[in-house]
Amino acid sequence: MSQPSIFDQVLDFANRADPYPLYRQLREQPVRREADGTFVVSTYREVASLLHDPRFSNDRTKLRPEYAGKIPPDEVSGASFIRTDPPEHDRLRRIVTRQFGPPNRPTRIADLEPDLERIVTRLIDGLADQHEADIVGDLAYPFPVAVICDLLGVPAEDEPRFREWVDPIVDSISQLTPDRVARRKDAARDLGAYLSGLAEQRRQNPGPDMLSGFVTDDGPEGRLDEQELIPALMLLLVAGHETTVNLIANGTLTLLRHPQWLERLRQDPESSIRVVEELLRYEPSVQFLPDRTCVADIEIAGTTIPKGAPLTLMLAAANRDPAHVRDPDMFDPDRDDNEHLGFGSATHYCFGAPLARLEAQIALTQIAQRLADLRLVEDPPPYRPSPVLRGPIHLPVTYDKVTPVEAMS
Repeated sequence: MSQPSIFDQVLDFANRADPYPLYRQLREQPVRREADGTFVVSTYREVASLLHDPRFSNDRTKLRPEYAGKIPPDEVSGASFIRTDPPEHDRLRRIVTRQFGPPNRPTRIADLEPDLERIVTRLIDGLADQHEADIVGDLAYPFPVAVICDLLGVPAEDEPRFREWVDPIVDSISQLTPDRVARRKDAARDLGAYLSGLAEQRRQNPGPDMLSGFVTDDGPEGRLDEQELIPALMLLLVAGHETTVNLIANGTLTLLRHPQWLERLRQDPESSIRVVEELLRYEPSVQFLPDRTCVADIEIAGTTIPKGAPLTLMLAAANRDPAHVRDPDMFDPDRDDNEHLGFGSATHYCFGAPLARLEAQIALTQIAQRLADLRLVEDPPPYRPSPVLRGPIHLPVTYDKVTPVEAMS
């Protein structure tokens, strides 16, 4: 039996807690071809170059048939604008972004800050009568779920239903066992039916939420049709909270492993901007982009990636490339050379980045300031299955007390 490749070891759950030594090995050869024909790219210059190359494609229909046939249909991202290329991608993205921020609602995210503070305050207040908590279950998960549901117009009483829909979708990313694919299909069907019903309600009775805007606002390029709307809503719901869950959980874990920065954040809330930016480099929520391709042959780092071949971009490996950033394995929010791929780059740069940054800054600041003498219960904590959206499934901590929010000012 042949030895598993380095990339196969990255996918192995046994290495989920610390894939970075494997990423270091991957970078020794910037472009590798796996046994199944996938090209894995792991160095910063090469990953960034591909993301900016018009021949690079997110559209899985551009894969050669012998490869496309091996990948089960993705009922969430596969049908959304994230899996299209310009110019169609740009049209769909402009329509969606119109409800999210500029140019139609330029201050929408900034205006959310008081609401975000209130949600985090309420969640941490709920921990006051105990001395232990799960940062994921008690804060990192319910916080962004509440935010994205409120933005989209999902009733608060329906929020608990999303975990049973979203978990099978996320767990199936790059873990394509028949059971997980079947559960993803069922979850996507049920979530899509729910969102379709909600969209019809908003057509009849619109409000100030994004969903009402999608179904009533006739911008310069019109509205999304039903085949475009439901996948876009599913993507916004899943991506709008899952990546932030990991950013907050990975951020808390990293700060607890680097207590000098936890103390710095407690003393200086303004440092949250630099802390979160370094976290996006050091422990990005999205570790790599699988199942991409190219629409023409691309030569990169001495290797030709043929048209239609499967392509995986290792964002987290690129972020720690010593050819790009000094002391890449050091967590240093004071660093100046912090250009990273935590939100991707170029055409498909995450348009939810401003919201994710603000959510993480607020959550991590209150964690640092209000949970006195915060301590890890276990290190490493248990991780969720996905190697792509990588983060703890639970992050148990203990603390001496919860400081009232009034004492922070």
